[in-house]
Amino acid sequence: MDWDQLDLNPKVVAAVKKARIKSAEDILKFSGPDLQRLTKLSNVDVQHLLVAVSAALQKPTVLTVLQMYHEKACFVAQHRRLSLGCPVLDRLLRGGLPITGITELGGESAAGKTQIAIQLCLSVQYPCAYGGLEAGAVYICTEDVFPNKRLQQLISLQNKLRTCVPVEVIKRIKFGDNIFIEHAADIETLNSCIARRVPILLLRGLVRLIVIDSIAALFRSEFGAKDSIVKAKHLQTLGAQLHSLSSRFLAPVFCINQVTDAVGDTSVGQSHVGILNKKVSPALGITWSNQLLMRLMVTRTRSSEPEECAGEASMSCSGVVRTLEVVFAPHLPQSFCCYTINVDGVKGVEDKVGMS
Repeated sequence: MDWDQLDLNPKVVAAVKKARIKSAEDILKFSGPDLQRLTKLSNVDVQHLLVAVSAALQKPTVLTVLQMYHEKACFVAQHRRLSLGCPVLDRLLRGGLPITGITELGGESAAGKTQIAIQLCLSVQYPCAYGGLEAGAVYICTEDVFPNKRLQQLISLQNKLRTCVPVEVIKRIKFGDNIFIEHAADIETLNSCIARRVPILLLRGLVRLIVIDSIAALFRSEFGAKDSIVKAKHLQTLGAQLHSLSSRFLAPVFCINQVTDAVGDTSVGQSHVGILNKKVSPALGITWSNQLLMRLMVTRTRSSEPEECAGEASMSCSGVVRTLEVVFAPHLPQSFCCYTINVDGVKGVEDKVGMS
């Protein structure tokens, strides 16, 4: 630090230099009497010196969101996003998923939720320059068997989906080796996985994405209506564990949720009216909603032309148009875009983007 930049009397600056005190940090190593002895200054001058140096070295302890937004270069982690592997979907989410916090994807069966989750497991492995986090993913299944055949199909067609990524970059990534699959048949197993096995993968740097498919299945099967208080406590504990892992390792958490038909008055954060005007409510209620950073909903909108598909390939019907909507997020307006699921992955429709 340049002494001349401090608001000090030139006599004080000259005395400090004469005492061969080289930096402002060194000033704070001495007591007041020691500085008086070294610099031959009065007690008043020494106090002015200490106050000026302390003020110059003090860093702000509180930062507003606006300050962080305007100083993106200083807060890289807070502004980094995990790409969904599609430029249209990324534009809807302003770059993709935030790397801290829990993102929920809700929707009815066959809306494409698992397809988006699998695509994220591939996207996270790309270099940061292409929207990835250069690490793998842990995929926790709670109801269905992991669709490995579809995963292998997507891996083989990455060069068609990610046309902006050089082929040599794609070839270097061993996608199948970096997805760790866990199956949890009950809440105890799920909690053990989150508390013990997942942190080991994170600590070793093997994964930077946690996917739970689905979050509602176990809680719906193990708790009845009379167990609402116990269920809420389990949800709060699970949410706290996921938030801790996400913030500690800068790893996004992506949870798939089921929906039910909404009955009566429901809050904005809970109810959702899709493109088909069918009112649905994400499962697990307000307790789980309070754990979320962002809630997305998918809707199976329409079929432009009837196609017959079978097995896992049924998710590759290009004739089915689906909608991805932002229900709530601190940094996004309520908006939507349409997408299709093809053989090579999930792709947004360029001219089907708008505000909800």
